[in-house]
Amino acid sequence: MGQDTSRQQKAVLGSVTSVKGSSVGIALDDAAPPQRATVGTFVAVRAGGAHLVGMLTALSRDIDGERPRATGRLDLLGQIESGAQGGARRFRRGVTEYPVIGDRVELIASADLKLIFAEEGDRAAVGALQQDPGTAVSLRIDDLVSKHFAVLGTTGVGKSCGVAVILREIMAARDDLRIFLLDGHNEYGRCFGDRANVINVRNLKLPFWLFNFDEILDVIFGGRPPVPEEVEILAELIPVAKASYSQYRSLAERVVVKRVEPSATGLTVDTPVPYVLQDLLALIDDRMGRLENRVSRLHYHRLVSRIETIRNDPRYAFMFANANVGGDMMADLLAHLFRIESPEQPISVMQMAGLPVEVMDAVVSVLCRLAFDLGLWSEGRFPLLFVCEEAHRYAAADRTIGFNPTRRALSRIAKEGRKYGVFLGLVTQRPAELDPTILSQCSTLFGMRMANDDDQALMRSAVSDAATTLLDFLPSLGTREVIGFGEGVPLPARLTFKTLPDDFLPRAETAGYRAQEVGEATVRALLDGAVERWRGATMASPRLAREAPVAAAPEPPVEAPVRTAQAAALDQMRERMLRRPEPAGVRSFADVARRASGKDA
Repeated sequence: MGQDTSRQQKAVLGSVTSVKGSSVGIALDDAAPPQRATVGTFVAVRAGGAHLVGMLTALSRDIDGERPRATGRLDLLGQIESGAQGGARRFRRGVTEYPVIGDRVELIASADLKLIFAEEGDRAAVGALQQDPGTAVSLRIDDLVSKHFAVLGTTGVGKSCGVAVILREIMAARDDLRIFLLDGHNEYGRCFGDRANVINVRNLKLPFWLFNFDEILDVIFGGRPPVPEEVEILAELIPVAKASYSQYRSLAERVVVKRVEPSATGLTVDTPVPYVLQDLLALIDDRMGRLENRVSRLHYHRLVSRIETIRNDPRYAFMFANANVGGDMMADLLAHLFRIESPEQPISVMQMAGLPVEVMDAVVSVLCRLAFDLGLWSEGRFPLLFVCEEAHRYAAADRTIGFNPTRRALSRIAKEGRKYGVFLGLVTQRPAELDPTILSQCSTLFGMRMANDDDQALMRSAVSDAATTLLDFLPSLGTREVIGFGEGVPLPARLTFKTLPDDFLPRAETAGYRAQEVGEATVRALLDGAVERWRGATMASPRLAREAPVAAAPEPPVEAPVRTAQAAALDQMRERMLRRPEPAGVRSFADVARRASGKDA
């Protein structure tokens, strides 16, 4: 008994000197505790029969008096309660009994830390506590997922590794949940082994008719402001093309395009039903043939040119590969993207690198919208976690930049998704550039090293926990170190993420590539292969040179140079026509015609 008392006395830090809400002032004893106690350390307060848990937030030494005295402050976070009739102890957030002056403050025991962060129930361990590396920190998976989360930190701090650790634990704990991960740099493909369905530009199928009107306009006009006259043409004829396709019984019946009133079918420009691109072009051509005004016909010519340009661009093959074939494969596509019928592969990794930059925002908008609408119209029967890497790119704080439909789609998931089983995970290296209304919907935040003052300020504004003093550590956190706050973490804590095996570490597919690693292939052969794939990415040819072997470039067909030159000349002519600036002060092509005829007043 004497030995236990001695150990207890050595663990005492001091006593309570003041209490103001959840903030407690303490006077530290002169005798040094057996362990170092500093800011961020968990401590225990013996408040009568209550066992309170707090965190040191400030330490100082008063040297004004004759005898210097060390003081400190701590924030109360929760308490450890004994079970009824001698049952098991448990930790809970919040305090029901406050300390009084003179109550003892001591270092918290390792056993109590393990009780607080224990891996039990729906919890899963993702790392080790910085204060006590022998204590595993477990997350409440249901609270983490259902109330959204965000991982924030600058480049090179282990953010991708942390995301991989969290997602692997979620997959292990929730076999009913499906995960869709937007991989902006193609680095997560190997993190989940054979449990991941990796989607990239070579196997992605996202037919153009799944795009709503705003999204297809962004694709057709390459991210530039659309031309109002051409927008009106598309708004009128796309529903007609959809209605016409809905009447086809088989390909044999598709002899001519019949005029069908969209109002009779209820189809709109945003209805996700198939139509054939050739039908749309035929409708535009038919309308153009009835016009006598040469200026008006120019809008139709330009619109046809835009559509044919992107349809023939091999980079857009994932949208237009079967543009003239048709077929309603929406259910199959949703099942493939979101792993509805594939429990053995519960996660899809969507590798974005390789997609045309001009269309990337529209593709993300489509994927976010499909995820939300699937949850909405299935009444939440297919729970889905949508994880967005580089989230600041798709939902910027500055509303004048970016693609607004993408922002709206992400915002809708953040605000309403949980009601329909669609949950959100955000990952960004610039929190200050992310829309704060979307970030505010995340109830669990993981902050890694940040040096930017604006990023730190946003993190402080987003955290409502008592132990916000931990945020002072953000600029000095080590690699894989993180500070967790919110509903998914038992207590605000500084922890270190688990170390993944080398085979599962996030790594860009081209990162660290060296010429000597290719065996017999020479540097020159590598360079020739790179040039071939580079050219092939923009050739108007069904053959994609990106799939050619690296070591030796295949011989091109004899007719390829002639055909490529013709296609290049045609593309240059179209580009000049599409980008020709209008005269100053002219608002439309009708103004050009009036000025040319001298009728302008």
